[in-house]
Amino acid sequence: MRLLDRYIPRDFSSLEDFYKNYELHVPQRFNFAMDVMDEYARLAPSQRAMIWVGNDGSERTFSFADIKLLSDKAARVFLNAGVGKGDRVLLLLKRRWQYWIAALGLMKIGAVQIPATAQLMAKDIVYRLDAAEVKMTVCVGEDEVLGHVAEAVKNSRTCRIAACTDGAHDGFADFDRLLEEAEPYAPETYPNENGDIMLMYFTSGTTGMPKMVAHDFVYPLGHTITGAYWHNLDDSSIHLTTADSGWAKCGWGKFYGQWTAGATQFIYDFDRFHAADLLEVMAKYKVTSFCAPPTIYRYLIKEDMAAYDLSALKWATAAGEPLNPEVFRQFRETTGVSIREGFGQTESVPLLLTPKWMEARPGSVGKPSPHVKIRLVNEEGRETLPGEEGEICVDISQGRPAGIFMGYYKDEARTDEVFAGGLYHTGDKAWRDEDGYFWFIGRSDDVIKSSGYRIGPFEVESALVGHPAVVECAVTGVPDPDRGQIVKATVILAKGYEPSPELAKELQRHVKKVTAPYKYPRIVEFVSELPKTVSGKIQRKMLREADAGKDVARVELREITMENFAACAALTAPDAQAGLAPEVSYCIAQAFADRVSVPRAVYAGSSLIGFVMYRYDSVEKCGVISRLMIDTRYQRNGFGREVMQAAVLELRAQPGIERVRTWYRGENNVAGRLCERAGFAPTGELTPAGERICEMRV
Repeated sequence: MRLLDRYIPRDFSSLEDFYKNYELHVPQRFNFAMDVMDEYARLAPSQRAMIWVGNDGSERTFSFADIKLLSDKAARVFLNAGVGKGDRVLLLLKRRWQYWIAALGLMKIGAVQIPATAQLMAKDIVYRLDAAEVKMTVCVGEDEVLGHVAEAVKNSRTCRIAACTDGAHDGFADFDRLLEEAEPYAPETYPNENGDIMLMYFTSGTTGMPKMVAHDFVYPLGHTITGAYWHNLDDSSIHLTTADSGWAKCGWGKFYGQWTAGATQFIYDFDRFHAADLLEVMAKYKVTSFCAPPTIYRYLIKEDMAAYDLSALKWATAAGEPLNPEVFRQFRETTGVSIREGFGQTESVPLLLTPKWMEARPGSVGKPSPHVKIRLVNEEGRETLPGEEGEICVDISQGRPAGIFMGYYKDEARTDEVFAGGLYHTGDKAWRDEDGYFWFIGRSDDVIKSSGYRIGPFEVESALVGHPAVVECAVTGVPDPDRGQIVKATVILAKGYEPSPELAKELQRHVKKVTAPYKYPRIVEFVSELPKTVSGKIQRKMLREADAGKDVARVELREITMENFAACAALTAPDAQAGLAPEVSYCIAQAFADRVSVPRAVYAGSSLIGFVMYRYDSVEKCGVISRLMIDTRYQRNGFGREVMQAAVLELRAQPGIERVRTWYRGENNVAGRLCERAGFAPTGELTPAGERICEMRV
């Protein structure tokens, strides 16, 4: 059975019917644990509620009667610990089944759950404990987590009680034993009003310290549409969302809406993601509905998906990143299932989605949910026309819909900033096509303004990840003296690919082919990892700040031609900052004479700013940067290091290269510091002219 009809009391036959007649019934008093979970236990006690599978293959199945009994016991455990109505409890429980039991138990006493990731360090936990005035913490019983939590509780002003799963540990109460021994607590009356805080999330802090997002007791009702109409679930469904319990995506995908629709929650409790393991689990347990970020789909299609029996899979959804058309196509070819995207925030339920009556268009986040009234407004507050970008806003002039957050806890100024003019301002940009589909652009501060164009990072990232060489990437705007900003791509390569100027050019050509040419990344940097929050969100702000500090984005090495020879020869630098080049015209002549050295003009945008010369010794398998100079006008802007890195990148393309060398005059401290910052280390050797030799292994 399912309780969906109590809250959305009709079925829909079409998209038109859905939009015209959708209405959510919100009772005067509502408590998800009592009104949904306990009702299932009363009406269908043996109905399966959860299948939990551990990383080691262990498994456990829970009926709704099991969930009620355990959550009643959890309520008693918290009461016995001194936790009561309105008290806040931090939960660091990963994907352990105990998370759902603890969260429901807290609802039954009117307390506030604060889910968080177990990846937090001690200082991060202290911040959360004190900012939210947490009274008690429950965590997984793993040594590293226990160490961080113990240190945090010791240094916290508010939290003095800690418990853990998986047995007794020093300084921690044994949550599992307490749960087993507790007498069930069944509340006789509602412990809450609808407007009380039920749940708080700390946002992931991509632009500063995490904010505290407060949700009330009707928040779960806002997700009724998530489970029933985005995930398309009923009481025959087995639904798997990959998210950790510490993130809002858990509330979106593996808690409220799914159970209201009557589905079985399939909880795969993994620590390290392996695509093959996930596919094996999905096949073994006949998962019917699956939700994950596009990154996971990208890894899945790299496996031999045809080797797994995914015939039970009927539905797939994604959110959080751009879904590349090639991933969409390959997944559908293998499974017969289209991936349906949606959009929302920690502060909300889904605002845009792709329900079953709509064609899924890869890259589009769908259309506005009928649960909210969406307005796409420009900077003047005017509703945008098709094709125009605007900010995604929720109309709250007639009241705050269920599932839209109450505000930022203890931050009235920031709350007032986003709830303004009868709108909730998400800060996210999108555009709408002629058919009403929305296409996500990015955060307002992520939008790149280049030569009069406005470029969203998601669309360029989506183009890049369509190339087989790219596993993950981040696109940012960096300062440019001519264009204002230019597009830079920071790229993690797939196995079997090595960084090279040729590959960078290939990626640039690829982007030009699949999206508007003006969006292509003029700078491509290859890295082994991207800066991320603990929730896995890419911190583009950190990339922008790093680039602003070193001006790497403006540097490009070009051939010396008849057109730029005279300008190169005219480059000058003070003797104290001359780096490695005495006279450019002499160096160019030397290069043309020996036919081994490669001279390059250094450009920042359209401005010639310097000169570099390098060569490759195939016998020694060594590259040599023999000359480098940045013109006087462009000194002290961090260009030198980037020129070094660009030259190294070109040398790395040579077959069999093992190291790159350079040198500088001993009294030239500027050049010495430049070599050090670029990653070169002194060898202790000198050139015949007495210059100090530095080397980098590649």
